[in-house]
Amino acid sequence: MALPTPFQIPICLSHAVALATQCSALCLGLLACTSVPPNPSRNATASATAFVYSPYKHLAMALDPQAPLAATQVSGSRLAVANAPRSTLLPGATALTLAFAAGECGQERWGSLTGLAVAHANIFALQQVALPYIISTGGEGNLFTCSSDAGMEQFVARYASNMLVGFDFDIEAGQTPDMVRSLLQRIKIAQQRRPHLRMSFTVATLAASDAGQSSINSQGQSVLAAIREAQLDNYFINLMVMDFGPAKPSNCVVRNDSCDMAASARQAVHNLHAQHGVPLAQIEVTAMLGVNDVVENVFTPEDATALARWVRQEKLGGLHFWSLDRDTPCAGGATAVSPTCSSLNALPALAFSRAFAEGLR
Repeated sequence: MALPTPFQIPICLSHAVALATQCSALCLGLLACTSVPPNPSRNATASATAFVYSPYKHLAMALDPQAPLAATQVSGSRLAVANAPRSTLLPGATALTLAFAAGECGQERWGSLTGLAVAHANIFALQQVALPYIISTGGEGNLFTCSSDAGMEQFVARYASNMLVGFDFDIEAGQTPDMVRSLLQRIKIAQQRRPHLRMSFTVATLAASDAGQSSINSQGQSVLAAIREAQLDNYFINLMVMDFGPAKPSNCVVRNDSCDMAASARQAVHNLHAQHGVPLAQIEVTAMLGVNDVVENVFTPEDATALARWVRQEKLGGLHFWSLDRDTPCAGGATAVSPTCSSLNALPALAFSRAFAEGLR
Protein backbone atom coordinates (compact mmCIF):
# COMPACT_ATOMS: atom_id res chain seq x y z
CA MET A 1 0.00 0.00 0.00
CA ALA A 2 1.38 3.41 -0.96
CA LEU A 3 2.12 5.77 1.89
CA PRO A 4 -0.39 8.57 2.59
CA THR A 5 0.52 12.15 1.91
CA PRO A 6 3.12 13.73 4.21
CA PHE A 7 2.14 14.64 7.74
CA GLN A 8 0.21 17.86 8.01
CA ILE A 9 0.11 19.92 11.19
CA PRO A 10 -3.51 20.79 12.12
CA ILE A 11 -4.26 24.41 11.27
CA CYS A 12 -6.85 27.07 11.92
CA LEU A 13 -6.11 29.79 9.39
CA SER A 14 -8.31 32.21 7.55
CA HIS A 15 -7.50 30.73 4.16
CA ALA A 16 -9.14 27.42 5.19
CA VAL A 17 -12.65 28.84 4.98
CA ALA A 18 -14.31 25.54 4.24
CA LEU A 19 -12.79 24.04 7.38
CA ALA A 20 -13.49 26.94 9.71
CA THR A 21 -16.10 25.21 11.85
CA GLN A 22 -14.03 22.10 12.50
CA CYS A 23 -10.80 24.00 12.92
CA SER A 24 -12.27 26.44 15.39
CA ALA A 25 -13.03 23.44 17.56
CA LEU A 26 -9.48 22.28 17.08
CA CYS A 27 -8.10 25.62 18.15
CA LEU A 28 -9.89 25.03 21.43
CA GLY A 29 -7.74 21.95 21.87
CA LEU A 30 -9.97 19.24 20.44
CA LEU A 31 -7.40 18.07 17.88
CA ALA A 32 -9.83 16.78 15.29
CA CYS A 33 -9.14 18.75 12.15
CA THR A 34 -6.22 18.44 9.79
CA SER A 35 -5.34 20.42 6.75
CA VAL A 36 -5.30 19.18 3.18
CA PRO A 37 -2.08 19.63 1.23
CA PRO A 38 -2.61 22.44 -1.28
CA ASN A 39 -0.54 20.52 -3.82
CA PRO A 40 -1.30 16.78 -3.66
CA SER A 41 1.59 14.37 -3.77
CA ARG A 42 2.84 13.13 -7.09
CA ASN A 43 1.92 9.68 -5.76
CA ALA A 44 -1.73 10.67 -5.23
CA THR A 45 -3.11 8.36 -7.90
CA ALA A 46 -1.02 5.46 -6.64
CA SER A 47 -2.37 6.03 -3.12
CA ALA A 48 -5.95 6.14 -4.33
CA THR A 49 -5.65 2.92 -6.31
CA ALA A 50 -3.44 0.82 -4.01
CA PHE A 51 -4.60 -2.55 -2.67
CA VAL A 52 -6.07 -2.54 0.83
CA TYR A 53 -6.83 -5.29 3.28
CA SER A 54 -9.06 -3.61 5.82
CA PRO A 55 -11.38 -5.37 8.29
CA TYR A 56 -14.55 -3.51 9.22
CA LYS A 57 -14.87 -2.28 12.79
CA HIS A 58 -18.50 -1.72 13.74
CA LEU A 59 -18.10 1.30 15.98
CA ALA A 60 -21.32 0.56 17.89
CA MET A 61 -19.85 -2.65 19.30
CA ALA A 62 -18.04 -2.39 22.68
CA LEU A 63 -18.63 1.36 22.58
CA ASP A 64 -18.44 3.70 25.54
CA PRO A 65 -20.69 6.62 24.48
CA GLN A 66 -18.87 8.95 26.86
CA ALA A 67 -15.51 8.20 25.22
CA PRO A 68 -16.34 6.67 21.81
CA LEU A 69 -12.90 5.36 20.92
CA ALA A 70 -13.15 2.29 18.65
CA ALA A 71 -12.87 -0.76 20.88
CA THR A 72 -13.51 -4.48 20.69
CA GLN A 73 -14.10 -7.41 23.01
CA VAL A 74 -13.04 -9.97 20.44
CA SER A 75 -10.40 -11.40 22.80
CA GLY A 76 -12.68 -11.37 25.85
CA SER A 77 -12.02 -8.05 27.53
CA ARG A 78 -12.67 -4.60 26.11
CA LEU A 79 -9.65 -3.19 24.32
CA ALA A 80 -9.22 0.04 22.38
CA VAL A 81 -8.22 -0.88 18.84
CA ALA A 82 -5.60 1.87 18.73
CA ASN A 83 -3.93 0.40 21.83
CA ALA A 84 -3.95 -3.23 20.69
CA PRO A 85 -0.87 -5.05 19.36
CA ARG A 86 -1.30 -4.73 15.58
CA SER A 87 0.23 -8.10 14.77
CA THR A 88 -2.26 -9.84 17.06
CA LEU A 89 -5.50 -7.96 16.43
CA LEU A 90 -5.00 -6.96 12.79
CA PRO A 91 -2.38 -9.33 11.31
CA GLY A 92 -1.51 -8.33 7.77
CA ALA A 93 -4.06 -5.51 7.64
CA THR A 94 -3.12 -2.37 5.76
CA ALA A 95 -5.98 -0.35 7.28
CA LEU A 96 -9.05 -0.45 9.51
CA THR A 97 -12.52 0.49 8.24
CA LEU A 98 -14.72 2.34 10.77
CA ALA A 99 -18.46 1.84 10.19
CA PHE A 100 -21.00 3.49 9.81
CA ALA A 101 -21.69 7.20 9.41
CA ALA A 102 -25.26 7.93 8.31
CA GLY A 103 -27.47 10.89 7.51
CA GLU A 104 -26.63 14.01 5.50
CA CYS A 105 -22.97 14.76 4.85
CA GLY A 106 -21.63 17.40 7.21
CA GLN A 107 -24.40 16.54 9.70
CA GLU A 108 -23.72 12.80 9.76
CA ARG A 109 -24.19 10.73 12.89
CA TRP A 110 -22.87 7.40 14.11
CA GLY A 111 -25.95 6.06 15.84
CA SER A 112 -26.55 8.50 18.71
CA LEU A 113 -23.14 10.13 18.32
CA THR A 114 -22.26 13.17 16.23
CA GLY A 115 -19.58 12.94 13.59
CA LEU A 116 -17.56 15.49 15.53
CA ALA A 117 -17.61 13.33 18.68
CA VAL A 118 -16.46 10.27 16.75
CA ALA A 119 -13.71 12.21 14.99
CA HIS A 120 -12.45 13.74 18.25
CA ALA A 121 -12.28 10.34 19.92
CA ASN A 122 -10.68 8.38 17.08
CA ILE A 123 -8.75 10.33 14.47
CA PHE A 124 -5.91 11.61 16.61
CA ALA A 125 -5.65 8.23 18.40
CA LEU A 126 -5.32 6.34 15.10
CA GLN A 127 -2.87 8.92 13.79
CA GLN A 128 -0.72 8.62 16.91
CA VAL A 129 -0.22 4.86 16.37
CA ALA A 130 0.10 5.23 12.56
CA LEU A 131 -2.91 3.02 11.88
CA PRO A 132 -4.40 3.88 8.46
CA TYR A 133 -8.18 4.00 8.38
CA ILE A 134 -11.16 4.18 6.05
CA ILE A 135 -14.44 5.86 6.99
CA SER A 136 -17.49 3.86 5.91
CA THR A 137 -20.97 5.30 5.45
CA GLY A 138 -24.45 3.87 5.11
CA GLY A 139 -24.72 0.16 5.85
CA GLU A 140 -27.75 -2.02 6.35
CA GLY A 141 -30.78 0.01 7.36
CA ASN A 142 -28.94 3.34 7.06
CA LEU A 143 -28.81 6.06 4.45
CA PHE A 144 -25.94 8.41 3.78
CA THR A 145 -26.84 11.34 1.52
CA CYS A 146 -25.09 14.44 0.29
CA SER A 147 -26.83 17.38 -1.34
CA SER A 148 -24.08 20.01 -1.31
CA ASP A 149 -20.36 20.35 -1.98
CA ALA A 150 -20.02 22.33 1.25
CA GLY A 151 -21.51 19.44 3.22
CA MET A 152 -19.18 16.95 1.57
CA GLU A 153 -16.18 19.19 2.25
CA GLN A 154 -17.18 19.43 5.91
CA PHE A 155 -17.62 15.64 6.09
CA VAL A 156 -14.28 14.82 4.47
CA ALA A 157 -12.35 17.43 6.45
CA ARG A 158 -13.75 16.17 9.75
CA TYR A 159 -11.93 12.83 9.41
CA ALA A 160 -8.83 14.06 7.58
CA SER A 161 -5.33 13.17 8.70
CA ASN A 162 -2.25 11.70 7.13
CA MET A 163 -3.61 8.26 8.06
CA LEU A 164 -6.92 8.65 6.20
CA VAL A 165 -6.93 6.17 3.30
CA GLY A 166 -10.34 7.12 1.95
CA PHE A 167 -14.10 6.61 2.16
CA ASP A 168 -16.39 3.65 1.64
CA PHE A 169 -20.00 4.25 0.64
CA ASP A 170 -22.11 1.22 1.58
CA ILE A 171 -25.32 1.59 -0.43
CA GLU A 172 -27.71 -1.26 0.23
CA ALA A 173 -31.29 -0.07 -0.07
CA GLY A 174 -33.59 2.92 0.07
CA GLN A 175 -31.53 5.43 -1.90
CA THR A 176 -33.22 6.76 -5.02
CA PRO A 177 -31.27 7.21 -8.26
CA ASP A 178 -31.39 10.97 -7.67
CA MET A 179 -29.86 10.54 -4.20
CA VAL A 180 -27.12 8.35 -5.63
CA ARG A 181 -26.40 10.80 -8.46
CA SER A 182 -26.20 13.70 -6.01
CA LEU A 183 -23.81 11.74 -3.80
CA LEU A 184 -21.61 10.88 -6.77
CA GLN A 185 -21.46 14.49 -7.92
CA ARG A 186 -20.15 15.50 -4.48
CA ILE A 187 -17.67 12.60 -4.39
CA LYS A 188 -16.38 13.67 -7.79
CA ILE A 189 -15.56 17.16 -6.48
CA ALA A 190 -14.06 15.74 -3.27
CA GLN A 191 -11.83 13.43 -5.29
CA GLN A 192 -10.63 16.30 -7.47
CA ARG A 193 -9.65 18.20 -4.32
CA ARG A 194 -7.96 15.19 -2.71
CA PRO A 195 -6.89 12.75 -5.41
CA HIS A 196 -4.88 10.72 -2.90
CA LEU A 197 -8.07 9.42 -1.25
CA ARG A 198 -9.57 6.13 -2.42
CA MET A 199 -13.33 5.91 -2.91
CA SER A 200 -15.16 2.58 -2.73
CA PHE A 201 -18.81 1.63 -3.16
CA THR A 202 -20.10 -1.39 -1.29
CA VAL A 203 -23.05 -3.19 -2.86
CA ALA A 204 -24.92 -6.47 -2.51
CA THR A 205 -24.39 -9.23 -5.03
CA LEU A 206 -25.39 -12.70 -6.04
CA ALA A 207 -22.87 -15.20 -7.35
CA ALA A 208 -24.93 -17.05 -9.92
CA SER A 209 -23.09 -19.95 -11.51
CA ASP A 210 -25.82 -20.73 -14.05
CA ALA A 211 -26.07 -19.28 -17.54
CA GLY A 212 -27.71 -16.11 -16.24
CA GLN A 213 -24.69 -15.18 -14.07
CA SER A 214 -26.76 -12.80 -11.92
CA SER A 215 -24.62 -10.19 -10.25
CA ILE A 216 -25.36 -6.87 -8.54
CA ASN A 217 -28.99 -5.91 -7.97
CA SER A 218 -30.85 -2.84 -9.24
CA GLN A 219 -29.43 -0.69 -6.41
CA GLY A 220 -25.90 -1.72 -7.30
CA GLN A 221 -26.57 -1.06 -10.97
CA SER A 222 -27.84 2.41 -10.06
CA VAL A 223 -24.58 3.06 -8.20
CA LEU A 224 -22.47 1.88 -11.13
CA ALA A 225 -24.47 4.00 -13.57
CA ALA A 226 -24.02 7.09 -11.38
CA ILE A 227 -20.27 6.45 -11.11
CA ARG A 228 -19.99 6.36 -14.87
CA GLU A 229 -22.26 9.37 -15.36
CA ALA A 230 -20.08 11.37 -12.95
CA GLN A 231 -16.96 10.13 -14.76
CA LEU A 232 -15.29 9.30 -11.48
CA ASP A 233 -11.60 8.75 -12.17
CA ASN A 234 -10.64 6.19 -9.53
CA TYR A 235 -13.13 4.02 -7.70
CA PHE A 236 -13.68 0.51 -6.38
CA ILE A 237 -16.77 -1.67 -6.36
CA ASN A 238 -16.77 -3.63 -3.12
CA LEU A 239 -18.94 -6.74 -3.41
CA MET A 240 -20.60 -8.08 -0.28
CA VAL A 241 -19.89 -11.76 -0.88
CA MET A 242 -22.34 -12.96 1.73
CA ASP A 243 -26.01 -13.86 2.18
CA PHE A 244 -26.34 -15.43 -1.26
CA GLY A 245 -29.49 -17.28 -0.27
CA PRO A 246 -30.50 -20.92 -0.74
CA ALA A 247 -27.91 -23.17 -2.34
CA LYS A 248 -28.87 -23.16 -6.01
CA PRO A 249 -26.93 -22.19 -9.13
CA SER A 250 -28.97 -19.03 -9.65
CA ASN A 251 -27.58 -17.75 -6.34
CA CYS A 252 -24.11 -19.21 -5.85
CA VAL A 253 -21.60 -21.95 -6.63
CA VAL A 254 -23.08 -25.11 -5.14
CA ARG A 255 -20.94 -27.88 -3.67
CA ASN A 256 -22.24 -30.65 -1.40
CA ASP A 257 -25.70 -29.04 -1.34
CA SER A 258 -24.31 -25.79 0.10
CA CYS A 259 -23.00 -22.53 -1.25
CA ASP A 260 -19.22 -22.80 -1.48
CA MET A 261 -18.53 -19.35 -0.07
CA ALA A 262 -14.99 -18.85 -1.38
CA ALA A 263 -15.87 -20.16 -4.85
CA SER A 264 -19.04 -18.05 -4.82
CA ALA A 265 -17.02 -14.94 -4.02
CA ARG A 266 -14.82 -15.67 -7.01
CA GLN A 267 -17.91 -16.19 -9.16
CA ALA A 268 -19.39 -12.86 -8.01
CA VAL A 269 -16.20 -11.08 -9.08
CA HIS A 270 -16.23 -12.86 -12.43
CA ASN A 271 -19.87 -11.92 -13.02
CA LEU A 272 -19.31 -8.24 -12.25
CA HIS A 273 -16.25 -8.13 -14.46
CA ALA A 274 -17.90 -9.98 -17.35
CA GLN A 275 -21.31 -8.32 -17.27
CA HIS A 276 -20.42 -4.76 -16.28
CA GLY A 277 -16.84 -4.38 -17.45
CA VAL A 278 -15.38 -3.42 -14.08
CA PRO A 279 -11.62 -4.18 -14.12
CA LEU A 280 -10.45 -6.75 -11.57
CA ALA A 281 -8.10 -4.15 -10.09
CA GLN A 282 -11.16 -2.05 -9.21
CA ILE A 283 -13.14 -4.84 -7.55
CA GLU A 284 -13.00 -5.57 -3.84
CA VAL A 285 -14.75 -8.25 -1.78
CA THR A 286 -16.14 -8.28 1.74
CA ALA A 287 -16.96 -11.59 3.39
CA MET A 288 -19.14 -12.12 6.47
CA LEU A 289 -17.42 -14.32 9.02
CA GLY A 290 -19.01 -17.57 10.10
CA VAL A 291 -22.78 -17.96 9.95
CA ASN A 292 -24.32 -15.33 7.69
CA ASP A 293 -27.73 -13.72 8.10
CA VAL A 294 -28.84 -16.39 5.64
CA VAL A 295 -27.86 -19.09 8.11
CA GLU A 296 -27.19 -21.79 5.54
CA ASN A 297 -24.43 -19.59 4.11
CA VAL A 298 -21.39 -20.31 6.31
CA PHE A 299 -17.97 -18.75 5.69
CA THR A 300 -15.11 -20.69 7.28
CA PRO A 301 -11.44 -19.94 8.00
CA GLU A 302 -10.60 -22.26 5.09
CA ASP A 303 -12.75 -20.03 2.87
CA ALA A 304 -10.89 -17.01 4.23
CA THR A 305 -7.46 -18.39 3.32
CA ALA A 306 -8.61 -19.55 -0.12
CA LEU A 307 -10.31 -16.24 -0.91
CA ALA A 308 -7.36 -14.14 0.29
CA ARG A 309 -4.94 -16.20 -1.76
CA TRP A 310 -7.11 -15.77 -4.87
CA VAL A 311 -7.53 -12.02 -4.31
CA ARG A 312 -3.75 -11.70 -4.13
CA GLN A 313 -3.17 -13.86 -7.21
CA GLU A 314 -5.77 -12.04 -9.32
CA LYS A 315 -4.61 -8.61 -8.09
CA LEU A 316 -8.02 -7.42 -6.96
CA GLY A 317 -8.34 -3.95 -5.47
CA GLY A 318 -9.14 -4.90 -1.91
CA LEU A 319 -10.22 -7.44 0.69
CA HIS A 320 -12.37 -6.86 3.76
CA PHE A 321 -14.45 -8.79 6.25
CA TRP A 322 -17.47 -8.13 8.41
CA SER A 323 -16.45 -7.70 11.06
CA LEU A 324 -13.57 -7.56 13.52
CA ASP A 325 -16.02 -7.93 16.41
CA ARG A 326 -17.38 -11.20 14.99
CA ASP A 327 -13.99 -12.95 14.89
CA THR A 328 -14.61 -14.84 18.13
CA PRO A 329 -16.80 -17.70 19.39
CA CYS A 330 -20.17 -16.89 20.92
CA ALA A 331 -20.51 -16.73 24.68
CA GLY A 332 -22.15 -19.79 26.15
CA GLY A 333 -22.03 -21.64 22.83
CA ALA A 334 -24.87 -19.62 21.30
CA THR A 335 -25.44 -20.36 17.62
CA ALA A 336 -27.77 -17.53 16.59
CA VAL A 337 -26.37 -14.95 14.18
CA SER A 338 -24.77 -12.17 16.22
CA PRO A 339 -22.88 -8.91 15.60
CA THR A 340 -20.37 -9.92 18.29
CA CYS A 341 -19.41 -13.50 17.33
CA SER A 342 -19.17 -15.83 14.35
CA SER A 343 -21.40 -18.64 15.70
CA LEU A 344 -18.63 -21.11 14.83
CA ASN A 345 -17.84 -21.86 18.42
CA ALA A 346 -15.11 -24.43 17.96
CA LEU A 347 -12.84 -21.69 16.62
CA PRO A 348 -10.61 -19.55 18.84
CA ALA A 349 -10.72 -15.78 18.82
CA LEU A 350 -9.11 -14.15 15.77
CA ALA A 351 -9.05 -17.42 13.80
CA PHE A 352 -10.39 -15.64 10.71
CA SER A 353 -7.91 -12.78 11.00
CA ARG A 354 -5.05 -15.26 11.01
CA ALA A 355 -6.58 -17.20 8.11
CA PHE A 356 -6.91 -14.11 5.92
CA ALA A 357 -3.35 -13.06 6.76
CA GLU A 358 -2.09 -16.53 5.81
CA GLY A 359 -3.77 -16.33 2.40
CA LEU A 360 -2.27 -12.92 1.69
CA ARG A 361 1.31 -14.01 2.39
